Amino acid sequence: MGSDLNRDVEGLLKAHGVSEREVYLDSENSGLIFPEALKAMVDSYEEAARGHPAITHKLGWESYEKLYESTLKIAQALNCNSEEITYTHNGTEANNLAILGLAEASKSRRKILVSSIEHLSVIFAAEHLQKFGFKVVKVPVDGEGFVDLDFISRNVDKDTLLVSVALVNHEIGTIQDVKAIIDVVKGHDEKIVVHTDACDALGRVKLDLKRLNLDLASFSSHKIYGPKGVGALYIKEGVNVSPIIYGQLSTQHLWPSLENIPAIVGFSKAVELMHLNFESYNSRITRLRDKLIDGLLDIEYTVLNGPKGYKRSPDNVNISFLFCEGEALTVELSLKGIYVSSGSACTSRILEPSHVLQAIGRRHEEAHGSILMKITPFHSDEDVDYVIGSFPDAIRRIRSMSPMKPGGG
Repeated sequence: MGSDLNRDVEGLLKAHGVSEREVYLDSENSGLIFPEALKAMVDSYEEAARGHPAITHKLGWESYEKLYESTLKIAQALNCNSEEITYTHNGTEANNLAILGLAEASKSRRKILVSSIEHLSVIFAAEHLQKFGFKVVKVPVDGEGFVDLDFISRNVDKDTLLVSVALVNHEIGTIQDVKAIIDVVKGHDEKIVVHTDACDALGRVKLDLKRLNLDLASFSSHKIYGPKGVGALYIKEGVNVSPIIYGQLSTQHLWPSLENIPAIVGFSKAVELMHLNFESYNSRITRLRDKLIDGLLDIEYTVLNGPKGYKRSPDNVNISFLFCEGEALTVELSLKGIYVSSGSACTSRILEPSHVLQAIGRRHEEAHGSILMKITPFHSDEDVDYVIGSFPDAIRRIRSMSPMKPGGG
């Protein structure tokens, strides 16, 4: 039965001219994994992940040792203390714990500033707090996604609890000057907490949490080619965050449950690889990014979303193809073995333009024609050449069917 089904699928793909070559550029939504991280996970399952790390028998101690070693590796890469790391299951949970947990612990302050291009797990969590009397202020950005520092300076006050701005934007790759943001905020009031969603920053920009003087930072394993299902929240010593879920306590008081030790081991291996190979990975990824951007902008009626050069994350490519429907383009490209996303994962199933692209001033039709791609250490020049060569036919086909035409025809 299974082999018959496989033959039917293969025949269907060939009939539609689907390429046997595959180039996966959708790491924003679901990442590839380092072979070393996968092996570390498998080894931990076989060697020391059978016990509960909070239980004081032999298998529990073995499991705890794996947890301790993994946390130490991550803390060393981030320049923080291992006690300042709390594990979650993903970046979304880390962002929610940061915002909702901080609000839960707050006794008086009721004002939160978030940038208008934050991940929806930040924006929705902040907006949820409006039901409980919190005021949420959205910080505007310019056409490349950089926050307005003067706006932040004018709007922080003695009632401000939190300022949250992502270090690297997940859609357009804008690298914010978080140190400048922290200096502005702390210059007004040292007690204001600064949080950054660093899920897309880890491994792409150098992170020194102590030097930055950050209070809270969120991370996600799959964004750095580790396993899915694990994230982390850095909580600076002295910052008061309360639990937002409750249950039997394990080794973590803020996120009770049995820790996914194999996933954490894989996460730490991915962090280690990205940290050790930071310069070589990012030099190569940046070169491939620029090659892909330049090749695709040669196509008529295209617009780059986000900044150019060193102010852009080395892996990020986001281009609007005018007179095209982004969703249709993702399907057309998938027939060529090229996997990309239209807008963000949070909006791809509904026909609403990306809030990030709207915030930087893109028109409705520009936002709808956007394609997001992420370069990884696994990609080659041949992959990029194949993508550049495949786009023009896909664009022509989609534009030929579109009611929107250049010049309004």
